[in-house]
Amino acid sequence: MREEFEKLASAGKIEGRHVEPLAQLAAGGCCTHRSWGFGRIKTVDTVFARFTIDFPGKAGHLMDLSFAAENLKPIPKDHILARKAADLDAVRHLAAHHLDLIRLVLNSFGGKATTDQIQAVLVPDVIRDDWKKWWETAKREMKKDGHFIVPTKKTEPVVLQTQETSLQDRLLTDFRAAKGLKARIPVVAEVIKLASDLTDPKAAVTEIIAALNADITSYLRTQPAVALEAVFARDELAEVTRIPSATMEITSAQIWGQDIKFGPMLELIPAAKHHRALASFKQANPDRWQEIVRGSLNFVSSKLCKEFASLLIAEGRMDLLKETLAKLIRQHTAGSELLLWFGRERSDAFADILGPEVFRAMLTAMERDQFNEKRSNRLRDFILEDQELINELTATADIEVVKDLTRALQLSPVFDDMSKRSLLARLVKKHPAVQSLVSGETTKQDATILVSWESLERRRLEYQELVQKKIPANSKEIAIARSYGDLRENHEYKAAKEMQKIIMRQKEELEAQMMRARGTDFSNAKTDAVNLGTVVIATDLGSQQRERFTILGAWDSDPDQGIISYLTPIGQALLNRKVGDEVEFELHGAKHRHRIEGIEVAPVARATPAA
Repeated sequence: MREEFEKLASAGKIEGRHVEPLAQLAAGGCCTHRSWGFGRIKTVDTVFARFTIDFPGKAGHLMDLSFAAENLKPIPKDHILARKAADLDAVRHLAAHHLDLIRLVLNSFGGKATTDQIQAVLVPDVIRDDWKKWWETAKREMKKDGHFIVPTKKTEPVVLQTQETSLQDRLLTDFRAAKGLKARIPVVAEVIKLASDLTDPKAAVTEIIAALNADITSYLRTQPAVALEAVFARDELAEVTRIPSATMEITSAQIWGQDIKFGPMLELIPAAKHHRALASFKQANPDRWQEIVRGSLNFVSSKLCKEFASLLIAEGRMDLLKETLAKLIRQHTAGSELLLWFGRERSDAFADILGPEVFRAMLTAMERDQFNEKRSNRLRDFILEDQELINELTATADIEVVKDLTRALQLSPVFDDMSKRSLLARLVKKHPAVQSLVSGETTKQDATILVSWESLERRRLEYQELVQKKIPANSKEIAIARSYGDLRENHEYKAAKEMQKIIMRQKEELEAQMMRARGTDFSNAKTDAVNLGTVVIATDLGSQQRERFTILGAWDSDPDQGIISYLTPIGQALLNRKVGDEVEFELHGAKHRHRIEGIEVAPVARATPAA
């Protein structure tokens, strides 16, 4: 092919400097373009001096030879991209041999490539299932092989080297080269994983433990968190390899025995080590750990809050945890990280604490953070993202409490206008009674119902009983039933949750009714026509019998005493009619016709409106 390109150069169809790159392109058959990516050369047309190339989405693309020489990069036949293009199935079969495929990829990229580069060239066409699992296996094999340098950081390249280095030599070299105790801990973690493949584990582990002990001693007072993490790594290494630890070494109990700040120190330890750190702290402080954990709960991140809570619960101290939470929430001193954890948790185990005061405490915490210029918005973002949070926290609340909470939210400076409108809309959807507070509009008159003061007081007492006694009692039942375990077979839990739905529905109905209700004592009833507070004397035109109907409020019906609500079919038929008028209504599926004979003022017992 080179001769053909030289002839084209002699004929002046291409430049002489293009002969070599064109020959390489034709020999490899594959290329890359900076914009179009990988391409495969299908044909070379020496008459019209052009290539026909298949690019992704541009099959059969024609390209001038001179343009190709300037803009295409040749790919040799043994390159991973060329191998994929020529025989993808063969490359897929090669994936079963992890090291062979990795060698092919690294040689294609000049002997080194990052994890992201390797993944990009293999997924999804070569490695079609579970890349993470395949890559973990490949890394283990590379670390054992001795021809690969596998970095601890993902951004650094995997390197293929011609000279073999034993796994033990490489790990020891990495350990010795690590600058500082913090950098040595990840290398120790690698040694722990690969301990069974070391050629002389006793020599390697003895050297590493001796070095760690020296470093731990020097870090003990200046960086106790790093020293503790190193103690964990050292002890795990000794346990895995069954090589006895040296005497007089620093223990975790000695580190905890120093004058250190418990919460801040734990924050410096990786989250994956929190559980072990707490266990070691508890062991070192068997008499004081509960109070220290409890006292630190409000001053650590939400992740640590979760660990602290899990430890207290596992040790049978749920009562202590709930007491602490309730006090901090009640006093509005709970921090935003603690409330963030509690908001995410909000399981039935805490049903007796969860309520509107939690949301009030959240507002207070965020306002306090804003005043102190703390930049974290994690709690605020959580409140906006969790669509059910406000509904669940206010579900059992008295409507007046919900109204106060609505006002507090309207005045809060922590949300912008759009976010505030979104939160208020959730409140209105759950509690329609606060609509007027949000919109500024009063309830429409035609939506109101008139009731006696006595019946309104009965409804109020019923609502009070529901909110103050039945709902809290149900919440406790749920929490107790939940503690019995396995919720799938927990019949007490299911029954309590079902009762919760019924009670919540009753609460919503009572709120909706009381929102519309307007109390009256019927003292101004007029007798020129049928009104609320009047007695109607009427003749049943079918039986010629006289009947008396006392027309009262929406919740005052007592049919046995002849007292009917003005909203019933009889009440609606009689309302505003005069003496001598005939009215017709349906009762129990039968039509009745009555003539009004007289209208009197009802002897209603007038109750004084509640203050």
